[in-house]
Amino acid sequence: MKQDIILSGVGGQGILSIATIIGEAATQAGLNLKQAEVHGMSQRGGDVQSNLRLSTEPISSDLIAVGTADMILSLEPMEALRYLPYLNKDGWIITSSAPFKNIPNYPEDEALMAELKALPNVVTIDVEQLAKEHQMPKCANVILLGAASRYLGVLSVEQMRESIARVFASKGEAVVEMNKRAFDIGHSAAQK
Repeated sequence: MKQDIILSGVGGQGILSIATIIGEAATQAGLNLKQAEVHGMSQRGGDVQSNLRLSTEPISSDLIAVGTADMILSLEPMEALRYLPYLNKDGWIITSSAPFKNIPNYPEDEALMAELKALPNVVTIDVEQLAKEHQMPKCANVILLGAASRYLGVLSVEQMRESIARVFASKGEAVVEMNKRAFDIGHSAAQK
């Protein structure tokens, strides 16, 4: 069993934290893991992307080939579309619907959403709004991870929740519980 995931977004959104949580869960589950990160001008709102490969078998490369990704997990809808050529024909896009308009020629919201909705396997969730509604503005990334957990075939929901506890343990129990709650909110939102 394998799963190749492209994580994408804009610097500061928490893409690398998502990679850490998934990677830690995979390591604890005894899976093989390879990761490659591309940091754009992250402090200036540039793109950030990570290739995350999980498998029960050995993995030879840390890069995902065009047309082979099982999932694009993105905190920014235009960034999700940027990596569309990497997605396999049955792959899933799990993305925030809230755009981060950091360039002057950013596409119109309606056109962007229409392009996403025309694809076969897409889940769009306004994770920024959910984070605000639940008074956890720094947890939008973990909400998105919760939504994606429904499509992470190699890891269970409980493995992911345990990983969140380990990753955030040094920040205290309140932070751990808030992130677990954020994960559960995203998991529920993806069901609707």
